Amino acid sequence: MLKFLIDTQLPPRLAAFLMEQGYDAIHTTSFPDGHLLQDAEIRAIALREERIIMTKDSDFHDYYMVKGVPPRLLYLTLGNMTNTDLLSLFAQHLPTLHTAFTTHSAEIVVMSRTHIMEY
Repeated sequence: MLKFLIDTQLPPRLAAFLMEQGYDAIHTTSFPDGHLLQDAEIRAIALREERIIMTKDSDFHDYYMVKGVPPRLLYLTLGNMTNTDLLSLFAQHLPTLHTAFTTHSAEIVVMSRTHIMEY
């Protein structure tokens, strides 16, 4: 089962949506002072709990490209959109994301409004 750690700038509703779809998802705000978690703390949680970090923060992508950490990353380059549109986009692309991380064993997936790239 895929396990996600959803970064602060994404809505907690996304974690609830993913859980409804059968995934293990937790939002950073579920942790004490979660909205204040630093990137290093988020990476440590992801490593410890074997979670895929889901973020819009380019710092995680840049750090991954240099250090190879966290082990898996879903980097969203969607820009601003309503929560309803975000959940609709995830509903549409969840099977592709699942395949990318399971069957293809992708370490990093970049999702925009128009395409998904795996690395």
